[in-house]
Amino acid sequence: MYGSGGFAVDGGTPQGLRVGLLGPLLAWRGGTPVDLGPVRRQAVFAALVLRVDTRVSHEQLLDDLWDGQVPGSGHKVLPSHVHPLRKALDVTGTGPAESVIRSGKGWYSFGGDGVRLDVTELDERAGGARRAKVSGDLGTAMDGYSEALSLFRGEPLTGLPGQRAQAERRRLLERRLSLRLERLECLVLLGRSAEALDELAALSTSDPLNESVLALRMRALYGSGRQAEALNSFQGMRGRLRDELGVDPGEELRRMYDAVLHQDDERLLGPATGRATAPAVRPPFRRTVNDLPGDAGHLIGREAALEQLIAPAPPGSVSIMTVDGTAGVGKTALVVRAARELSDRYPDGCLFVDLRAHSTQRRQVPERALQRLLRSLGAATGELPDDLEELTAVWRATTSPLRLLLVLDDALDADQIRPLLPAGAGSRVLVAGRRRLAELDADRRVTLEPLESGDAVSLLTHIIGEDRTSSEPEATRQLVGLCDGLPLALRIAGSRLQNRGAWTVEYLVSRMAGDEDRLGELSVGDRSVETAFRLSYDQLAPEQQRGFRALGMAPTVEFDVLTAATMLDGPSHDTERILESLVDTSLLQHSRPGRYRLHDLVRVHARRLAEGAPAEAAAARRAALRLFLDAARITSDFGPAGFPTGPEPADPPFKNWQDAEHWLDAAGGELADVVGHAAALGEADHACWIAEALVDYFVRQGRYHESQTVLEIALTHADEATDGRMATALRNCLGYTGVYQRRYRRARTSITEALDLSRHRGDPFEEARALAALGAVDLSVGEDDRAIRHLTRAVDLARTLRNDWIASIALVTLGLAHQFRRRNEEALACFADAHAHAERDGRPRVLGRTLTCAADVHLRLGHYGEARSRFRQAVELGEQVGDVFLCARSLTRLGTAERGEGNPGAAVALHHQALLQHQLLSPLTDPSYHWLEMDIRSRLGHAYLATGRVPEARRQFQAVLDVHESRSP
Repeated sequence: MYGSGGFAVDGGTPQGLRVGLLGPLLAWRGGTPVDLGPVRRQAVFAALVLRVDTRVSHEQLLDDLWDGQVPGSGHKVLPSHVHPLRKALDVTGTGPAESVIRSGKGWYSFGGDGVRLDVTELDERAGGARRAKVSGDLGTAMDGYSEALSLFRGEPLTGLPGQRAQAERRRLLERRLSLRLERLECLVLLGRSAEALDELAALSTSDPLNESVLALRMRALYGSGRQAEALNSFQGMRGRLRDELGVDPGEELRRMYDAVLHQDDERLLGPATGRATAPAVRPPFRRTVNDLPGDAGHLIGREAALEQLIAPAPPGSVSIMTVDGTAGVGKTALVVRAARELSDRYPDGCLFVDLRAHSTQRRQVPERALQRLLRSLGAATGELPDDLEELTAVWRATTSPLRLLLVLDDALDADQIRPLLPAGAGSRVLVAGRRRLAELDADRRVTLEPLESGDAVSLLTHIIGEDRTSSEPEATRQLVGLCDGLPLALRIAGSRLQNRGAWTVEYLVSRMAGDEDRLGELSVGDRSVETAFRLSYDQLAPEQQRGFRALGMAPTVEFDVLTAATMLDGPSHDTERILESLVDTSLLQHSRPGRYRLHDLVRVHARRLAEGAPAEAAAARRAALRLFLDAARITSDFGPAGFPTGPEPADPPFKNWQDAEHWLDAAGGELADVVGHAAALGEADHACWIAEALVDYFVRQGRYHESQTVLEIALTHADEATDGRMATALRNCLGYTGVYQRRYRRARTSITEALDLSRHRGDPFEEARALAALGAVDLSVGEDDRAIRHLTRAVDLARTLRNDWIASIALVTLGLAHQFRRRNEEALACFADAHAHAERDGRPRVLGRTLTCAADVHLRLGHYGEARSRFRQAVELGEQVGDVFLCARSLTRLGTAERGEGNPGAAVALHHQALLQHQLLSPLTDPSYHWLEMDIRSRLGHAYLATGRVPEARRQFQAVLDVHESRSP
């Protein structure tokens, strides 16, 4: 069984491990792909594999991967990568000593026994090919080199960081080039030089100073009967070397020039046996036609796309290559540049046709295009037929002996293109259009995206000059962002600045501040970004146009099918079909699997179109906001029915709260934008409701800053909301967030304001929330008596309201207040009561907290069995909801309970599990990060002492002191 590139991935051993380095880093176990995790973890794995069976020190690994800039966590970062790699790579049940990644004091090593690497297979195949070549078996050698090259799946170690990966990547790319040249030399020695020329021309273009490539190309040109061209290519190389490096060609290239000059067949083509003896047949002279438009020049950021278009095509057929992308992204400039690069390979003509699919002029029909093409080739002296079938027959007969390059710009669909395809073998067609022509059989497809920021700045600098961009670097970056990297927009903006010398870049940025002004400013002469977009929109079917308008009202940049289906009030399968059709027209982009997005300027245009149908826009906007509200309320600890105001629970498309949470996770950092979007569009109630509902979700993930941000956005619009509870609720939520951030003064201010407002408005629900939160602040700053008073009142109000969530939270905090005063029985009673309320509410996170609090008391009292049972339940609940902090805290205290029960070995293992969980937390977002590390290591030290391992205990206690010192002011 073979994977990508023909690399054997099981080799007949069911549990065999295979590793692929010749492309993106991959691994298979018994033919099943192994998940190697994020890119930094892959880099650790690659660094070990590249030194197979060699001990690699921690320092060397860190230097390889971080290029001397070791992360703050130092050596501690390595186990967080190595442990998951072992888990993924090893057979189940494998112990540390048998792992493919072994370790010792200060080192790791990747064991090569029983592991198959594609680089090893590359050496074997290349060695066999080389032996066949030396023995004179050129056919076998060529096949061997082809098999070796097939192992490459792209750029070796694609995307992996670090100096070691970079050096290996360069070495393997040089190896690939060497193998390609060996294979092409076999073709030349076999007398098949013409078959090698396309690939050699592409290699020369990509590396114009490579003398080895040119030497072989000269041999192939000579073998194809093109002696003069071979000599000219040497002269061209000599000029380039002198101009760019100040040197002359090397000895190998000079010898090749001498051999071509003196027609030394033996030296150039090898022994006469085995190669073709018939002289090369040169085509009769004919006038070369070149209809290509002028090259706009200075193509920036399109090097990779250009390489794809000019790469050698399969011989003996008509090669079709398509370029698609949104309006103004630079498709025409790219295909024209590619055509000019390719023109010397097509001696029978280079033709260009603008099909005008998105033009204010009349669209070019195939009949008219064929008539023009035939006249360009001089094949028509009189009147041509009007019938498409007759014209197509004439065109195919005319082009069958020719090798042509045809550029079809602004194409609409395959029906417009198929009649224009030339019949001559070896011809090439470049097609540019906004639609993705899936129905057209293409050899390569290139999708152009807007330019990256750096390339966009380079283009703008080229247009307006470095003096202006360098004097206003921040304004330049802002202008590039407003143009969304779209070349058409950048060229228009640049033209405006060119024509208005008194304007600064910052002034143009200020004129483009609003969406309305933004598109209005991107117009100069007959060029307009909005006109370009409008022409694409006008080509859409009515359901596509409605879908496009609705997407302009999406509250996030990225969205999924569910969001779009909700906005369109239609089934998901129909919506996905519409979305995919918009992707095909290049108005919509696939940002990642399952997610779509509109480019910034396209989104502005869609929103302006939506505003032309206000009722439709309002319905789509509110449907999307309601979806986010439902998801946030389902994931909240209140539950969807626990909010006293706002929309009644609907029938949302989520199976449970975990499903809703995963859906919110996919939105990433855009959730704050949803609240801002709602507020900006006058939906103050939705802005406030969503902000309130998101707080529990954010706090669970340690995203306190985002929680604070959405609440502050919403609070500035609370007075505009029809729901009067919001002014109080949002202040309570700000206080709640502040408690988790340990910003107690700010939290007390917000909660006190909420308490006063709730009493003034007669709102017992918000009053109970405020009292519970105030109790938490009081307890955190050591004011136990005030805490007990506030919490007791909160519990009474919650019970009156029959609100289990507020009751359980208040009772937990009240129990902690008693616990801090050593009132163990009172504390346990509060925790038991809190647990009963939490069970009725059914939220695992609250249940876990009640269990750990009660278990802490039992641990203090020496009731190790009671504590152990509760901590185990808490760990299970933490794993169920993905609460890393709850898991880590419960695991380490479970270890202490095990030590109390006389199981210090089990305790050590549990503390180490807790440390692994702790590494998943972030010191930047979790205020308890360092406290938790000190707690775990302190308990681990005591467990080591209980097993008699004094040196290990000393190291843990020293680590506690080190963390404490690092946190001291």
